[in-house]
Amino acid sequence: MGAAAARLGRLTMARRSELEADPIDVAVGARIRLFRKMRGLSQQALAEAAGVTFQQIQKYERGANRVSASMLARIAETLRAPVAELFGEASGAASAVDEVAALLAQPGAIELLRAFSDLPRGAPRAALVEFVRTLAVRPQPAVEVMPERSEP
Repeated sequence: MGAAAARLGRLTMARRSELEADPIDVAVGARIRLFRKMRGLSQQALAEAAGVTFQQIQKYERGANRVSASMLARIAETLRAPVAELFGEASGAASAVDEVAALLAQPGAIELLRAFSDLPRGAPRAALVEFVRTLAVRPQPAVEVMPERSEP
């Protein structure tokens, strides 16, 4: 086997392993990304604090590479989060938390949520939700935003 064929075989194997990432590794990675974004850290800043490259952080966040226990502890310390929270709890609520974590791990999701929370309650928030819904590829169920009560 030539060098080019061997390299292609390694690339194909690497892509295959990313496609077959363990769901737990993907969930842990999504939580790492969520906490990193919530703390306002770049992948580079987290990588420097953890003693790895930013590419390694990218792989952890995608679930392409497993995070060792010692690395998870360093990352948790940097993110000021309990290790158990990054790993996830084995409770009935974990699936809801995982779903929210996966949604918030999408690029721009946290920024959009922060901007949304800065809007006044009522009509401005409802208008933004409706606008974003019209841009969505898939239809979303209607969500009613309760208007803020006026004080007497």
